[in-house]
Amino acid sequence: MFVPDACSSNEAVHLQQRLRSLSSELVTLRNRLGRQPGHPEGDAPPQPRGGGGGGGGGEAGEKEGGKGGEVMASTCPPDIDDLIHLQGPLTEDALLKALAARFHSSHTYTNVGPILVSVNGYTDVGNPLTLSSTRKVPLNPKLLRVVQEAVRHQSESGYPQAIILSGTSGSGKTYASMLLLRQLFEVAGGGPETDAFKHLAAAFTVLRSLGSAKTTSNSESSRIGHFIEVQVTDGALYRTKIHCYFLDQTRVIRPLPNEKNYHIFYQLLAGLSSEERVKLNLEGYNLHNLSYLKCGDTRQDEAEDAARFQQWKTCLGILGIPFLDVVRVLAAVLLLGNIVFVDSGGVEVSVEGETELASVASLLGVTKQMLLRGVTSRTHNARGQIVRSFCDANMSNMIRDSLAKALYCRTVATIVRRANSLKRLGSTLGTLSSDSNESVHNQAEVASQHASTVGTAGSKSSKSMAALNNAVRHATDGFIGILDMFGFEEPKPSQLEHLCINLCAETMQHFYNTHIFKSSIESCRDEGIHSDVEVDYVDNVPCIDLISSLRTGLLSMLDVECSIRGSAESYINKIKAQHRNNARLFEPKPLEPRTFGVQHFAGRVVYDATHFLDTNRDVVPDDLVAVFHRQHCNFGFATHLFGSELKALYASETVPRGVSFRISPTSHSDLLNGDEPVSTLTQDFHTRLDNLLRTLVHARPHFVRCIRANASETPRRFDRAIVMKQIRSLQVLETVNLMAGGFPHRMRFKAFLSRYRVLAGHNELRRCEEKAVEDCQTILQYLEDKQLIRRPGLVVSWAFGKRHIFLSEGLRQELESVRWETLHKAAVSLQSAWRAYQARKRWPALKRSLQQNHHPPPSAKAGRTLVTNSTLTRPRPQPIAGTPPPDPLEKCDHKIIQQTCTMFGLDLERPPPVPPSRPYTVTGNTKLGYPQTRVMKMPFPDDGSSDVSLMKGDTVTVVGASPRRGHLVVEHCNHNLHVPYQFLELKSSPLTI
Repeated sequence: MFVPDACSSNEAVHLQQRLRSLSSELVTLRNRLGRQPGHPEGDAPPQPRGGGGGGGGGEAGEKEGGKGGEVMASTCPPDIDDLIHLQGPLTEDALLKALAARFHSSHTYTNVGPILVSVNGYTDVGNPLTLSSTRKVPLNPKLLRVVQEAVRHQSESGYPQAIILSGTSGSGKTYASMLLLRQLFEVAGGGPETDAFKHLAAAFTVLRSLGSAKTTSNSESSRIGHFIEVQVTDGALYRTKIHCYFLDQTRVIRPLPNEKNYHIFYQLLAGLSSEERVKLNLEGYNLHNLSYLKCGDTRQDEAEDAARFQQWKTCLGILGIPFLDVVRVLAAVLLLGNIVFVDSGGVEVSVEGETELASVASLLGVTKQMLLRGVTSRTHNARGQIVRSFCDANMSNMIRDSLAKALYCRTVATIVRRANSLKRLGSTLGTLSSDSNESVHNQAEVASQHASTVGTAGSKSSKSMAALNNAVRHATDGFIGILDMFGFEEPKPSQLEHLCINLCAETMQHFYNTHIFKSSIESCRDEGIHSDVEVDYVDNVPCIDLISSLRTGLLSMLDVECSIRGSAESYINKIKAQHRNNARLFEPKPLEPRTFGVQHFAGRVVYDATHFLDTNRDVVPDDLVAVFHRQHCNFGFATHLFGSELKALYASETVPRGVSFRISPTSHSDLLNGDEPVSTLTQDFHTRLDNLLRTLVHARPHFVRCIRANASETPRRFDRAIVMKQIRSLQVLETVNLMAGGFPHRMRFKAFLSRYRVLAGHNELRRCEEKAVEDCQTILQYLEDKQLIRRPGLVVSWAFGKRHIFLSEGLRQELESVRWETLHKAAVSLQSAWRAYQARKRWPALKRSLQQNHHPPPSAKAGRTLVTNSTLTRPRPQPIAGTPPPDPLEKCDHKIIQQTCTMFGLDLERPPPVPPSRPYTVTGNTKLGYPQTRVMKMPFPDDGSSDVSLMKGDTVTVVGASPRRGHLVVEHCNHNLHVPYQFLELKSSPLTI
């Protein structure tokens, strides 16, 4: 029995939240009028303009009087790029108007302090959302600022960074992630002309076709989640890795009504030539006679699909993946759907579609009889006795669908693994398999745990293990991740994959709530800081517990039902009985025996549990896997797809023996558990989601909140109702309230001094740990006295806690602005002095050169020459290959470290060898060998220190890659010069290989 007022209970929660937000709006309004909150008029005088720091003494003073500042009231322009600067009460209507004003003026990115809000205006409909397709899109300064902040934090602290994009399906997360990745290459990777960028762009072009499909809410919906891990060392890109999360396997065999299968199938049929169709046995087939495609939307733009297929084919070649091998598997998947098994009245089933069966067997490199036996027969282990039986028609059709899903999932995993195995930028670190969710940090953690079991007990051994763990941590720190996971969806009917997708969206929302709201509130409470703004956010932990609780969650109860061979009806009855008092679970209307509803943070979703159990089992029998062993299969790619399973299966003499394997690939150690796979689909997804969260917890997050402007993908149309619903679910108003009037930032006193000590006079600070609080007060008081905080409309306040200084977002922005101006002035002074010194130093040699060439050196012309030469940009410093040295401030016994490194074969002094450079470069979609003809883009060397100089516009010959990273060997006047590739531009007549 369900609680009848689940919806009304949820509305009551929202009403209570609105009432509390009104009280915070009143506080905000009083702040805007310049009054101190919490005191009636006349009780306390207003604080000094610009903010001040009280409570300079002990803890009592820090707790009670450590807060200062007031609002600088002023009128703000109507088009505000940061929502914390909005004037008047902060309401949902004010936020909506501000976002609409920016949207209609073509500004789709808006800040809420450090958080970026992106509104998808559908101005680039039809973009395939790959890294290559975004190269012509102008770089947005707000996205660039997010990337620059991530790179800065990583380079300064060495701490991992994570850019997390969240929002509903169709809100533009993938588009923004490609722009962010491109800008990350611009900042730290050398730009889009590098080999690393081109290989990564090819990988995403291939994966987009394989992993995206049309849904009812999004024509370019990403059905594969991505976590792009970019290793950055010394501010330069070092290596990249793609982690994929493939959930929507059922779409391969059964797309929902009005939706499509994966894009690659439509592109395959539109782009194959007649000869290729004959080779793949696809002659005469189209969208209307292929069972896996005709049950969905059959509309198609053949010209667009054919063009994308040719790009996909070219990118497969760049990755070094055989085109024919992949399309043979894809064609086999399509033809499998036309094979239908029916009961014939006898022991064995009959086949409808003998031609398709023969074609699939030929494509997969096996005989027709072997494939038929693998699909229609099962082996069972009955108390140690091997029993073989024939399957009925229903079971045979299910095994056929399992084979189609397994072939597709494993092909995608193989391509991702191949893309990750490419060595880029001199990477010598190992790569993980594409089906693993372990990041570099998890790899280091596993290695450390394994090493800790080898050593003996005792203090010396524990110190050795700690030193080794520290060394491994130093060797693997420093990645910048871009997370583009599944967005919230509410299709009709919703299946098991959609429940997992919405659980992922709930988890990402909970991560945001914990990092933004909960940590700020709890930190203020722990250190005795009182904030005038009470942020009342909606916690979605009850919904997460409903779905993923260990024993009573919907997914755990589904696993139990699968283990006892239950039914969908019994599963529904059990969850109704278990959660009859849970307001998050509701009974849909009209009442159906196999449906249930869940109240998510972004809306109510009705799920159809008809196929829940079959989807969750996620198995393929060993009878079918054994068909692809090399003894029976002459198609090596198909054997490779089931390589781990075949190795485990043929480790015993009895084959087949009645075991089952996962449809999706898994590690060798997790293959078997008796006669069943070690995990179900939901268990595997939940484990990988936990591993992802473990990685994100150890990283500094940067949030990008994505909002779709309308539900029909109409360009430049702002639907107020659609946007308002997302503002409420993403809790944008609560975020603005916290950023505008609370203390969202906290810093250790030492960290605050380290970053902002340049703002105070040199002799003003005491520079000792015991006086850290007083030094922080001195810096803030110095800014107030000098009137350096002059931006109007900001709440500038701070408070001193026990261990941290708490800052408002307005104060943080002002501190960063003043710090940048101070450092910029200092840098300009240093650069001007250095350039003047260099100009004076080069002038005698330049004067003699001009006199030798009989050219009189006019002062004006010489001056212009000096200015031109002095403003040339130098090449970016290249990263140091190898293990970064340990932190010298850490108090470790260097002798123990050396002994530990010797024990495990580590060498922290010498970097690992740089792998040999490729004998080619990549331009566009073509590999170019050496020698090459290039043109100088700028003079080299720029300081005239070499005997042989190359001038801008000179045509030179590149004979190969230089052992120096980022350099090419140029032959000029019988001399070999090592020139950075940034100085050279490729000419259009290379030798093609």
